[in-house]
Amino acid sequence: MTGRYVRELHAIDETHIAAVGGKGAHLGALSRIDGVGVPAGFCVTTDAFRLAVAGTPSLAGPLDRLDRVDADDPAALRTAATEVRRAIERIALPGDVAAAVDRALSALDADAAYAVRSSATAEDLPTASFAGQQDTYLNVVGGAEVLRHVIRCWASLFTERAVTYRRRYGIDDRAVDMAVVVQRMVFPDAAGVLFTADPVTGDRTVVSVEASFGLGEALVSGLVTPDVFTVRDGAVVARTIGVKARAVHAVPGGGTRERAVDPARRDQPALTDAQAVRLAALGRRIEARFGRPQDVEWALTGDDVHILQSRPITTLFPVPAAAADGRFHVYLSVGHQQMMTDAMKPLGLSMWRLTAMAPMHEAGGRLFVDATPHLATEAGRTAFLGMIGRADPLTLDALETVLARDVVPTTPDPAPAPAWPPAGGPPPIETDPAIVTGLVARSRESVAALERDIRGRSGPELFDFLTEAFTEHKRVLTDPVSAQVIMAGMQATWWLNDKLGEWLGERDAADTLTLSAPGNVTSEMGLALLDVADVIRPYPEVVAFLRDHADDGFLDELPKLPGGAQARAAVESYLDRYGMRCVGEIDVTRPRWSESPATLVPLILDNVRTFTPGAAARRFAHGRERAEAKAREVLDRLRALPDGERKAAETQRMIDRVRTFIGYREYPKYDIVSRYAVYKRALLAEADRLARAGVLADPEDVVHLTFDEFREVSATGRADAGLIRRRREEFRAHQALTPPRVLTSDGEALNGSYRRDDVPPGALAGLPVSAGVVEGRARIVTDLARADLEPGDILVTAHTDPSWTPLFVAVAGLVTEVGGQMTHGAVIAREYGLPAVVAVPDATRLIRDGGRIRVHGTAGYVELLS
Repeated sequence: MTGRYVRELHAIDETHIAAVGGKGAHLGALSRIDGVGVPAGFCVTTDAFRLAVAGTPSLAGPLDRLDRVDADDPAALRTAATEVRRAIERIALPGDVAAAVDRALSALDADAAYAVRSSATAEDLPTASFAGQQDTYLNVVGGAEVLRHVIRCWASLFTERAVTYRRRYGIDDRAVDMAVVVQRMVFPDAAGVLFTADPVTGDRTVVSVEASFGLGEALVSGLVTPDVFTVRDGAVVARTIGVKARAVHAVPGGGTRERAVDPARRDQPALTDAQAVRLAALGRRIEARFGRPQDVEWALTGDDVHILQSRPITTLFPVPAAAADGRFHVYLSVGHQQMMTDAMKPLGLSMWRLTAMAPMHEAGGRLFVDATPHLATEAGRTAFLGMIGRADPLTLDALETVLARDVVPTTPDPAPAPAWPPAGGPPPIETDPAIVTGLVARSRESVAALERDIRGRSGPELFDFLTEAFTEHKRVLTDPVSAQVIMAGMQATWWLNDKLGEWLGERDAADTLTLSAPGNVTSEMGLALLDVADVIRPYPEVVAFLRDHADDGFLDELPKLPGGAQARAAVESYLDRYGMRCVGEIDVTRPRWSESPATLVPLILDNVRTFTPGAAARRFAHGRERAEAKAREVLDRLRALPDGERKAAETQRMIDRVRTFIGYREYPKYDIVSRYAVYKRALLAEADRLARAGVLADPEDVVHLTFDEFREVSATGRADAGLIRRRREEFRAHQALTPPRVLTSDGEALNGSYRRDDVPPGALAGLPVSAGVVEGRARIVTDLARADLEPGDILVTAHTDPSWTPLFVAVAGLVTEVGGQMTHGAVIAREYGLPAVVAVPDATRLIRDGGRIRVHGTAGYVELLS
C-alpha cells in the first residue's frame, strides 16, 4: 500500500516529516514503540498535496495577495486567507491520488469510520506545536467522504489561525506542505490528554492526566471541565474531579454530536487511579522515545488504551543541560539581574559566559547561575537570602517557596554565620574621590590597550588573542578595590535609609541624598544627549532633515545643510563616548549605537522639542541643590535629638561616603560594554573575511555560532549551514519563551509573589526603588526607537538597561516588570529623582497605554486611575 501518494503509518517515523508532516511522522514513530497502541491507518503524502496545487493555477493570485498582507492587519489577513482556503476547497482531487486512497481504505475496511486529520510539515515540531491550528474531522464514513475531507484538511492549512501562527514563528506560507492522516476511528468510553510535565509550573517530575467521557473533543474544545490526575513516581498524588455535564459522541452514519451526560455520572471520575497511573507510564515511555516532555492525546475503550497523537510541549521553559547530573539544582535568572530578559543568540550567550565572573548555564536562550552551592550551608543560605531579599523580593519569595520543601539540604557551618551586610559597617576603604578616579583611569588605559593590540589580527591569531583578552577583562572587573567601592556605596545607602528611618522616621532618605551624585557614567549619558539637542535645535533644516531621513547614513548627509557640520560633530562626539551602548547590550550580537546611529534620532528630536537650552546643566544643578538641602534638613533634625551631635556626625560621614562612591556603581558595566564593542568590531571583520572567502553565506551567520564554533570555522574554513539554520529556528522559538526568576532542575519555573497587605484594592504591587509619588499618563514602550513621550508621562516597560537612560530625562516616573534595588533603572531613577516602582508583574499588560496611573515610589505600588 505504501507508495508516492499514500504511506502506511507503521512504515514511517519522524525522519519522514517532509513527506507525511509532523503529526503523521509522530504517529508513525509512536506505532513502533512497544506497548503503545496507535489506531491503524495511513498518510496521504505531501506529494499528493503538491500535485493537486500544481494542477490549480488559479491559486497563484490568492497566494500572492496573502504574501503581501501585513501581519498586523488581522482583517486583511482573514480576507486573504479565506480566499486561498476557498480556492483549495474547489480543487479536483487528482485521479492517481484518489485511486491510492481508495486502495488504502480497501486494505483496512472501506465501510469503516475514520478520523481524517491534517498533518502539516510545520506541525508538532520541537519549537512550535501548531496544536489546533489545522483541522481534524471525526467519524468520516465512506470513501467519497474521506476524499472530500482530505481536501478540507488541505484547505485548513490556510485558516486564519494557522497563517497567524506561522507568521509569529517566521515560517513562510509557501514553505509549508500538507499531508493528511487517515486512521480507524476509535469510539472511547473516556478520552483526554496527558502532559509528561506540569503544563503550568513546568515540573518534570509529575505527569498530569486530564480526562472526560466520550470523545476527547469535549475536553480540547473547552466544553467540559475535565478530571485532572497528578501522578508522581507511579502514584496519584492529587486529583480534581470535574463536573462533566456534556460529552461528544460519534453518531451512526458519520459525524459527532454533543450530548448531555447522565446526571448521576457527571461528578464521577472518568478514570480510576490505576488507569491514570497506567496512562502516566505510557506517557513516560513516549517521552523517552522523543527525548523531551510530551503532550499526548489518548482514548480508552474498555481496557485498551489508544494513543491518538503526541507532540512536544513547546511552552515549557527548558532546563539547563547541567541539571542532568541527577542532583537537585536551583538556578537564578541572570537576565533579571541585568535587566535584559530577551533571548540571546549563541555568540552572545557564549561571550557573556566566557567573560562572566561566575559560572553560568544556558537554557532557552537565557543564562542562569546555580544558586545551590550558596544554599547548601546554614551560614551561606542566611547570607545569600539576605542579599537576594534586598535586591528582589520576588526572587526571594520564589527561592523560599522551593526551600520550604526541604529539597536543598543544609549542613551546619562550623563558623558562625556572617551578618548581611557584614558586621562592623563599611569595609576599610577611605572616603577618597581619588580612589574612584584611579579605577576609572586604569579601566580606560586597559580598554585603550585592548583597542591597540587587537588591530590587524584575524584567523586563529584573533581568537587566541581574544581568549587572553577575556582573562584581562575578568582581572579588571574583579579588582578588589572596585568591589570595595561598589560595596561601600551600597552599604552607605543602606546605613542612611536604616538609621534615618530609625532616628527620624524618614523613609528612603538616601534617594534624595544621592541626587546628582558625581561620576555616574549612565546618568551623564542621558544628560549628554540633551547637550546634543542644544547643538541641533538652532538649525531648523537639520531638525527637518532628521525628522524625514532618519536612516543610518544620516551623518554623511548632515554637512550639506546649514548647521549640519556642527550637528554631525555633536552626534559623533556623543558616539565616541557612548556609541558602544545599545538596548540589550550584554548580548554582543545586538547592534551598537555606533553601528546604528539612527536609533538615537527620535530621542534627540524629542529632546529638541521638549527641552530648552542648558537643560542638562540645570537638571544636574537642581538635583545637587535638592541633595544638599536634604542633607542640611536631616542633620539639623538629628542635632535636636538626644546624642544628636554624634548621630549628625555619623550621618555626615555617610552622606560624604555615599556621594563619593555611589556613582561608580554604573562604571563596571560601562567598562564591559566598551570591551564588547572592541571584541565585536574584530569579530565582524573576521566574519566579513570568511563571507568573502565563501565560507559563510552571510557574515551575520556567525551570531548563531558559539565563540568556540566561530573559532573552529575560522581555523578550518568550513561552516555547518544546517547547524546555523537550526540555531536560527531555535532562536525564534526562544523569543516566544518568558524566562522565570527561579528555575529548578526539575523544570519548575517560579516567579514569586508579593505577600503584602498594604496595597490598596486594584493597585499593582511592586518594589519601591525611588521615592516619591507621581500621577500621569502611562506610556507602554516596548521599543526604545519608537518611544512617543511627552513631559509628565510615566514610562512603563518590561525592563530597562543603561541604553534606556536618555528616555528618563523626559518622563516623570518609571514602572517596569523586572528590576531590583540596585539594577540600572533603579539607580538612574534615583539619580534623576523619578518616583519608580519595579518588579511589577505583567505591568505592560495590566496598565493601559494612555491611561492615568499614580506611582507610589516610596510605598511600592501603582494605582490605576483610568
